[in-house]
Formats: sequence, structure tokens, C-alpha cells
Amino acid sequence: MSLTHRFLKGCRLVHLYLGVFTAPALLFFAITGGLQTFGLHEAKRGSSYAPPKWLAVAGQLHKKQDMAVPPAKLRPPAAPATEKPAAAMPAPAIRAEAGTTAPRAKNPLPLKIFVALVAFALAVSTLTGLYLSWKYTRRAGRILAIFLAGIAVPILLALV
Repeated sequence: MSLTHRFLKGCRLVHLYLGVFTAPALLFFAITGGLQTFGLHEAKRGSSYAPPKWLAVAGQLHKKQDMAVPPAKLRPPAAPATEKPAAAMPAPAIRAEAGTTAPRAKNPLPLKIFVALVAFALAVSTLTGLYLSWKYTRRAGRILAIFLAGIAVPILLALV
């Protein structure tokens, strides 16, 4: 067996084992990131939506690597009615005073849809990679052990 052939075989094995080990984390980040794109992990001010506890914890774990969900932020106290500082004025009024035109409002929905599609594609690609690694290997037990380690290690690290 030539040196090049052995090198390529070693690269394929490293790619296989690293891919199987990191697949659970990739799936977690793809799914939670896709859900976070639409803000489903947190309640918004003035909204009656309350996210499910598991989704809030998963979002916090995704963003801060911590499972403790912080309490909702309180609204700032209202300014006294007698005085109105410039910072409390609506943004268009401040821009009109400065003589500039207001920028065009952006629509974030198309980008959010694109990010959700990327998250979905990453999850599907990871799942198909796992299927191929299981289907076309002679070491099914080793693949399963590495996959289970990829699940157990992050859970243990999160609980420490």
C-alpha cells in the first residue's frame, strides 16, 4: 500500500470518527439555532407568548452554554410627564431635527427564512452522514460507541 493511499485512508477514518462524534452537537445547534432565528426561545415584551421550558433551556444552552434561564427583564420606569429629554423622543423626530432622512425599514423575514433553510439543510446533511457512516462501515459497534460518546460528553460537561 502506497504512502498516499495510507494517508487518504487515515484521513477518511479521522473524518468518519470526528463526524460521528460531533453529529449530536451539530444537530443540537442546527435545530436550536433555527428556532432562535424566529425568537421562539424567549418571550417578547408586550406579547402573551411564553416559550416552553425545554426550548428556553435549549436556547440558553445554545447561546451561553448554561442551562439557567435568566428572569425576564423589567421595563424601564417611565419618564416624568413634565420633561421630555431628546433621548425619549421618537427616532423620526430626532432625525427630522438633524435634517437627515429616515432610513428605509428593513424586512428581516427573507433572511430569517434563509437561515432556517440553512439550519434545516445542516440537520438533514448531518443525519444523512450518520446514516452513511452506519450503513457503509464494518465497524458498526465502534460507530455506535463514538456516537453515544458524542451525546454523553456534552451532557456531562453541561452538568458539571
